Amino acid sequence: MTAETTTNTVDTMTETPGGTTPGGLKKTMRLLYVYTLATGAIYTFLCYWDGIFLSYCGPGTALGFLMMTMMVLPIGFVYAELSAMLPSTGSCLVFNTVGLNKHAGFWSAWLIMCAWLAVPAAGVLGIIDWLNYQFLNNSLTGMSALVVGALCLCVWCVVSCLKNVVAGRLQTIMLFVSIAGILLTSLLFFFSGHWSLSNFQSFFANTNAGDYGTAIGWIIGCAFLITPYFGFETVPAMVEEGTFPIKDQKKAILGSVLTCGIIYAIFYFAEAGCIDWSSYAFDSAPFITFDTLYAVFGQGGFMGWFVILLGIFGVLFPIGTSVLGFWYSAVRMLYAMGRQNFLPKAFSKCNRFGQPILPNILILLISIGFLAMQSIRAFFDLMAFACAICYALSSISAIRLAIKHPEWKRPYVTPGGMAMKVLSLIIALVVAFFCTIGIGTETWLGFVGYMVVGLVLWGLMLVKWHRGGKDSTVWMRTPEGVREY
Repeated sequence: MTAETTTNTVDTMTETPGGTTPGGLKKTMRLLYVYTLATGAIYTFLCYWDGIFLSYCGPGTALGFLMMTMMVLPIGFVYAELSAMLPSTGSCLVFNTVGLNKHAGFWSAWLIMCAWLAVPAAGVLGIIDWLNYQFLNNSLTGMSALVVGALCLCVWCVVSCLKNVVAGRLQTIMLFVSIAGILLTSLLFFFSGHWSLSNFQSFFANTNAGDYGTAIGWIIGCAFLITPYFGFETVPAMVEEGTFPIKDQKKAILGSVLTCGIIYAIFYFAEAGCIDWSSYAFDSAPFITFDTLYAVFGQGGFMGWFVILLGIFGVLFPIGTSVLGFWYSAVRMLYAMGRQNFLPKAFSKCNRFGQPILPNILILLISIGFLAMQSIRAFFDLMAFACAICYALSSISAIRLAIKHPEWKRPYVTPGGMAMKVLSLIIALVVAFFCTIGIGTETWLGFVGYMVVGLVLWGLMLVKWHRGGKDSTVWMRTPEGVREY
């Protein structure tokens, strides 16, 4: 085992146990950009997955979001502590390698990327569905849809390959314009004359009630609401590029969760109050918000134009911000895995803008391949389950590191200490459990297929690790220096 002196400020070099090499990530990310990338990642497909949210939790959707906000915050506290203590690109890859072992690090990274890598394909599917709904009368299908989707993915890939400030500024604009538009839409619902507390009488009605009963069905639906919250863990993925003090990461992590939770709750409380739930079809169909606006205000005149604008700032902008945030994070995860010997070294090579090359290309190809699934609900459920398992592993690592290394410097300390860490673990496991109850066959098949690919890669790396020699170990930067595992 080797150890070298390190600090909590990470330079722009690619550090290895043997020294440093040029060509690594560049420190160009302001705190605002990191916050907007994380918030944009969480700010999930607000007017596209609205049918899923409202079907899963019915009139009580706003309560579901408030509850999930409170449940995610303990996990956010744990990530804020871990990312400040172990400030290296890779988030759960780093946390669980140092906290448990390299195998836990590999599989936690593979699990979170299961969620991250599904987002670009789901985003493209959302854009295509919106175009079909709003303008093309469902004529964009087959090969033409695949071509349009591939072009969208290429645009995201190009943006990801440019300087950080390009992505940061673009996402900042899209995010805040979208938030303003969503809040305006909420006010329209509240003051429409159709909003009424009487619409909340069947408060816990939900799509799973027929299979599991109203109460358990609603709890299952609430568990799946973790999907529109995952994304705060993208902050540690950009830690090496930040121009701000390490301890300020907590502002981006916790701020992104609170911002999105409040917006979700306001918007769906406003919308649910305008829906006649006795005639609502619990079928997870998208664009329920558009249908509700038409039902309340009619389809002509101003509302016709407003729905088109809402499609831009309620569908396109949230999709754009979410995809960009997760694309950025997945690229950096693959970069860290290549740099630290979890994958071939080629994954750590960067272009002149300091952006990893091969990870961007691989994510583009995977995303185009994922378009074949063509299932909104399968994407949604897959993300929820994978994230919950990854969060549970990271919580276990936080507990173990608190016991094993209480002396390590922690620029940010989880409020409540060990109790909050244990609560984080319990929440993640409970969410994962209820997700397994509600997951369908198609989602399980997709998950198993993805894990088989991970098993093959893990097996190849096991051979490499056991072969000995220069690349036979992985390494991590810790408060005690760089250590091999």
